[in-house]
Amino acid sequence: MPHTPTSPSAPPSTSASAAAHLSAPAPGTAPAVAAPAPAETGGRLTAAQGTALYVGAVLGTGVIALPALASEAAGPASLLAWLALVVLSAPLAGTFAALGARHPDGGGVATYARLAFGDRAAAVVGWCFYLAVPPGATAAACFGGEYVAAATGGGTTTVVVTAAALMAVVTLVGAVGLRLGGRLQLLLAALLVVLLATAVLLSLPDARLDNLTPFAPHGLAAVGSAATLLVWSFAGWEAITHLAGEFRRPATDLPRATAAAVVLVGVLYLSVAFAVVVVLGAGAATERAPLGELMAHGLGGDARVLAAVVALLLTFGAMNTYYAGAANLGAALARDGALPRGLARGGVAGQVPRRSLAVVATLAFCVLGVVAVTGADTGPLVMLATGSFVTVYAIGVAAALRLLPRGSAGRRAAAVSLVAVLALLLMTGRYLLWPLALAGAALAYLRLSRRGRAAAARPAARPADARAGSSGVCRPDPRAAPAHEDPDASL
Repeated sequence: MPHTPTSPSAPPSTSASAAAHLSAPAPGTAPAVAAPAPAETGGRLTAAQGTALYVGAVLGTGVIALPALASEAAGPASLLAWLALVVLSAPLAGTFAALGARHPDGGGVATYARLAFGDRAAAVVGWCFYLAVPPGATAAACFGGEYVAAATGGGTTTVVVTAAALMAVVTLVGAVGLRLGGRLQLLLAALLVVLLATAVLLSLPDARLDNLTPFAPHGLAAVGSAATLLVWSFAGWEAITHLAGEFRRPATDLPRATAAAVVLVGVLYLSVAFAVVVVLGAGAATERAPLGELMAHGLGGDARVLAAVVALLLTFGAMNTYYAGAANLGAALARDGALPRGLARGGVAGQVPRRSLAVVATLAFCVLGVVAVTGADTGPLVMLATGSFVTVYAIGVAAALRLLPRGSAGRRAAAVSLVAVLALLLMTGRYLLWPLALAGAALAYLRLSRRGRAAAARPAARPADARAGSSGVCRPDPRAAPAHEDPDASL
C-alpha cells in the first residue's frame, strides 16, 4: 500500500479507531458500545483476499506438522480432537468476525478488551499476542525448514538457514505493504487448497480401515492432550481482527471471509488428518514430514521436494498474516500508551507500521538464534505461543459478551466459545505461566508509562526569584514550553 506521511507530533488513528479509543470505559463504569463500523474504510482488502489471509493464518503450519504429533499423543482417537476443534472454530471465528466488523481497529482483541474492561485488560491482551508471535513464528519457520531438510538430506543447519530466509522474506513483504501481501495470499491459498485436496484424494486408495484400531491406544483422556497441541493449528481466527480496518467494507467483507474460511479450513484439516491416520497408520506418529509421505502415496515416487514446496508456501502464508497482524497491533498499542509511542507511526489504515514490524522481526530472529545455539526443540515454542493465544481468546470472547448486542448471533457464538476456551485454558497447564508473566510486565509498563507522562505534564518547579523581575512580580520563563503544547509531542 502507498505510504502516506503522518505528522510526527501526534499518533496516527483512523476514524474508527479514534472513536473506539474515545469510547473506552472509565474505571468502574459500564462499557460504551461504539457505533457500527462505517461502510467504507481506507483499506483495500476484499472478501476474497480476507478469506485467503484467514486460510493462511489458520491452516498454516498445523497441517504439515501436527497430524503426526496428535497421532503420537492419542493414536486414531486424535481425530476426535481434530473434529472438536473444527466445531469450536466456527463460533470462535464468528465471535471475532462480529467484533471486527463492529469495531475495525488495528488493536484487534486488545481494542475489544479496552472497550469492555479498560486499559489494563487491553495492555495484557496486546502484550500476550504481540509477544507470542516471535516464538510462534520461529517454530513455524522451523517446521518449514524440516521439510526442506528432509527433501535435501540436510540437517540442523538447513533448518535454521531456511527458517531465517523465510523470516527475511516475510518481513520484506510486510514492509512493502498489505496490498501486495493480500494478492500473494490469494494466489497461495488457491494453490494450496488444490495441492492438499489432490494429495488426499489420490492417497485414499491406499487407505486401510484396520489402521483405525486400536482407536484409543492411550485412553480417551489422551484426546485432551492432543487437543491442547492442536490449538496451535486453529490459532489465527483472532489474527485477522488486527487487519479489520484494512478491509474495504469490514461490516460485510469480514463476515463473508470468515464463513468461507471456516468451511475451507475445517474440510482440509479433517481430510488431511483422516488421510494421515488411515493411510500411514502407526507410522504417522513417528514421521517427521507426514504430508510428504501422504503425497508420496498419492502422487507416486519421491514427493519430498513437492512436499517441501507446499510446506514453505503454508509457512509463508501463516507468517505473513501474523507479522502483518502483530505489526498493526503494536502500532495500536503504542497509540494507546501500552508500548513506546514511536511504534505508533504507520498505524493508519492504508499505511505500513514498519517500526512495529521491525520489532516483531528482530525478536523472532533473536528466538531463532537461541534455538540455533542451544539446539532447543520447537515443541516448547509451540506451547508458549498456544498459552498466549488461549489467554487472548478467553479475554476476547468475554469482551464480546459485553460489547455485542443482546440476542445477536455474535453474542450467542461468544457464549459457546467462552465455555470451550476456559476448558482449553485448564488443559494448557504450566504454559500459562508465560502469559501470566507477560500480563505482569504489561501492567508494570503501563504504570510506569503513566507516571512518566504525568511527570512530563507537570511544569518544573523553579525558584521564585529566578522568575521574578525587580518589581517582584513573577514573569513567564521563556524556556518553558507554551501551555497549549502537548508535552508528549516530541516523543
